[in-house]
Amino acid sequence: MMVSGCSTVNPYTREDQTAKATSGALIGAMAGAAIGVASSSKKDRGKGALIGAASGAALGGGIGYYMDVQETKLRQQLEASGISVTRNGNDIILNMPNEITFGFDQSDLSSRAKTALSNVALVAKEYDKTALNVYGFTDSKGTAQYNLRLSQVRASEVSNHLIRQGVGVNRVMTKGMGEAHPIASNNSEQGRAQNRRVEIVLSPIS
Repeated sequence: MMVSGCSTVNPYTREDQTAKATSGALIGAMAGAAIGVASSSKKDRGKGALIGAASGAALGGGIGYYMDVQETKLRQQLEASGISVTRNGNDIILNMPNEITFGFDQSDLSSRAKTALSNVALVAKEYDKTALNVYGFTDSKGTAQYNLRLSQVRASEVSNHLIRQGVGVNRVMTKGMGEAHPIASNNSEQGRAQNRRVEIVLSPIS
């Protein structure tokens, strides 16, 4: 019952998923309880189970706390940058609208975007148990093949800047999504502008 009340929606697959902090705490609690039972005498079995459950829950819930602190620092660094910071379970999503990253149909990062990404890199280097998944998106104008390539190039520009700022290359994944997963209607210029974006999803490394 506890798990069913703590589900979120994956921003790309649109599938329900249990919040990682919650599931980690529950799994840790169950594992800790099992250890406590196995390692205790019959007389102290109940006490051992409670101790094991508490330590297991603390271990599992620690991931959530790690991401909480990281989210707070990202919000501080990106204040007034034009980049939104949202939370989905244990994932932190940075939405970089195209108006602050690239010119129309361009793939060179703006100076404003470079400054913001340098601040993201500062936090990412401090919290090195986090993976950075960089996704590029376009609107639906033009061919799907062209948009897919453009989105990949733009995502790569963002990833390369993070790496140049010292984020480990093994922590950065890049993928162009093209026209997939619009967040607004492509039937208006305002909607298309929202769909042209790069998102950085920060996730705890397993």
